[in-house]
Amino acid sequence: MRSEAGAKHRHEVTVGRNQSTTFRVSGRILLLLGALACVHPAWAAVTEADFLDELPVVLSASRLSQPVHEAPAAVTVIDRDMIRASGFRDIPELLRLVPGFSVAYTRDNTWALGYHGMGDAYSRRLQVLVDGRSIYSPHFGAVYWTDLPLSIDDIERIEVVRGPNAAVHGANAFAAVINIITKTAAQVQGSSVSLQAGEQSMRALTVRQGGGDAALRYRLTASAREHDRFERTVDFKTAHDNGQYFEAGKTYFVNGRLDWQLTPDSDLMAQFGLSQGDWRAGRAVVSTLNQDALIEPREQDSRALYLQLAYSKVESAQREWQLQAYFARNRFDADSRADLTHINPAFGVSLLDQYLLQTRSNVELQVNEQWSPDLRGVWGGEVRQETVSSPHYYNTGKTWRGELARAFGNLEWHAHDRVLLHAGAMLEYHYFTDFDVSPRLAASFTLAPGHVIRAGVSRATRSPTFFEEHGNQAYYQESGALLDIFTVPSDGLEPERVLSRELAYLGVWRPARLEFDLRLFDDRVDNFIGYLRDDYVADGTFRFREFKYSNIGKATSRGGELQLRWRPTEALDVGAHYARVFLDTNTTEPGFNQDIPRSAPRNNVGLLARYRLGHGWETSLFVQNSSEQKWLTPGDITEAFTRVDLRLARRWKWQGYELDAALVGQNLGSDYQEFRDTNVFSRRVYGSFSAAW
Repeated sequence: MRSEAGAKHRHEVTVGRNQSTTFRVSGRILLLLGALACVHPAWAAVTEADFLDELPVVLSASRLSQPVHEAPAAVTVIDRDMIRASGFRDIPELLRLVPGFSVAYTRDNTWALGYHGMGDAYSRRLQVLVDGRSIYSPHFGAVYWTDLPLSIDDIERIEVVRGPNAAVHGANAFAAVINIITKTAAQVQGSSVSLQAGEQSMRALTVRQGGGDAALRYRLTASAREHDRFERTVDFKTAHDNGQYFEAGKTYFVNGRLDWQLTPDSDLMAQFGLSQGDWRAGRAVVSTLNQDALIEPREQDSRALYLQLAYSKVESAQREWQLQAYFARNRFDADSRADLTHINPAFGVSLLDQYLLQTRSNVELQVNEQWSPDLRGVWGGEVRQETVSSPHYYNTGKTWRGELARAFGNLEWHAHDRVLLHAGAMLEYHYFTDFDVSPRLAASFTLAPGHVIRAGVSRATRSPTFFEEHGNQAYYQESGALLDIFTVPSDGLEPERVLSRELAYLGVWRPARLEFDLRLFDDRVDNFIGYLRDDYVADGTFRFREFKYSNIGKATSRGGELQLRWRPTEALDVGAHYARVFLDTNTTEPGFNQDIPRSAPRNNVGLLARYRLGHGWETSLFVQNSSEQKWLTPGDITEAFTRVDLRLARRWKWQGYELDAALVGQNLGSDYQEFRDTNVFSRRVYGSFSAAW
């Protein structure tokens, strides 16, 4: 609804398992930053008013525009300056700046995200939005970040609600909400071109054009990118790998945005995006007889598109509303052929067609109202249809369809000068789980100006995906005969449910120019959906120990998070975060009882610091230290790691052009593993250059 140009810097950090090493490294970094702050003459140039004016305003926690210390849930804001200073070029990596998040590239050009553990290859427990458009997959529940037609340079900020928020955003807002807010057309007028090149075959070109007049403005962006994520030759841990591994991809996209001021009190926003991925991923797997059993990499073709319209109207100072509709379509195709006769003549030649088509159509109404100076709220509803089709994953040519409907409401009441109360709920009908209610209550108490305590309790659900409910992954011979069934349909799943409690302290220590956010949490999950082996009988045929999704029990996540932001001078801006998580389970599956408690790093620390050197020069430092963790199906135990990135950049003007050049070194220390023990992320360097006019 309202754009918040006042959302400013918010920097975070991450620490790890070997605490003595972690704090020794972090301590040296902080001593260096402190020295820079003391010697720089600009200390007196920043006033207290400047500092307080830059505290961010957020929309994602309750659909109400509010300062972050008045939000009913913990929110981290990743702003434009943080995005630039990080040097990251992949959008998921920006979540490394948020306390409690684990980020890893899996394979096949996909990413895994976990918040407080329980993360797997599909990130099924997160709601991800782009300008209010939900982008998680109805098939796996995953987010296809790689074919998302969005340039990281077009992102204005990212608001991350840390904790369940189903009362506002419905099912899938189970562990956290990631709301990506892009730049308006008015923010990117003129032309620009951006290039990146570096190691691991990294190449990227992005061009953007913005124009129009005061009433009608547009933005058009096109991009082409290629890269390898990991080292291609590694020492594999399994007996059947020959040491050649590939994760190479080329992705092309175009997107556009139109902002039209229809009348002084109404406007229309229209967006579209198209992408195509030409990817190669996989490995060559050999049998114990040193003969090829399955040849990869596979060629993968991915195509995505979306269309989005949003009409907003301000009826009065007390009421405004927005009607939004969008359509999204994702298609993925990957074929392979393997001759298995040397293993067993009965196996013959196997054909694999991983065709997958999924769509989402959505209409949503949101109404914001101010009933009195102390009481305001937001209410609305949403209807959605989702479809999935894949002969390989569902063993049928059928297109699965499902409809859901939602009604929501949230209130904010200033009961006293020091007391702020929040109440909200979402009533949702889902095509698999029928009706559910997700309520939330929160209360904030101001101890003194700049110091707030917040307590909250909420319930959230996560409905099963199409694949969890109906997945029937099958493999066929070239003759058409059934070779094997890998996954079978569930027996009917209950939604996962979480009861979340939190206690937070948000403060501003003005003499030190320090902002901090301390949060303690206790999340209890029921009906956890796990992927397990089970005997299966269909059409009178007994199949021994096939994979199947099932509700297997409970999981509990407890711990604390701390995020800091320190701006002692105009030149120095530091963000840091730390998360400590304890997981416990009580499930029917011994494997999950072992893996879930290890699925979150016990300690996770990070730091992002930026220092302006003068004359357009600046440098930034990113440090992350994470404990060992176990990624759930189909991930591995990945070792503890420390990652250090450095960036040196300069902005200047020449002949009417605004120029920006940077040199970025990523993971300048030892190699580390991502998601699987074979995914080796090594040291790499890239350069970037952009021009705008």
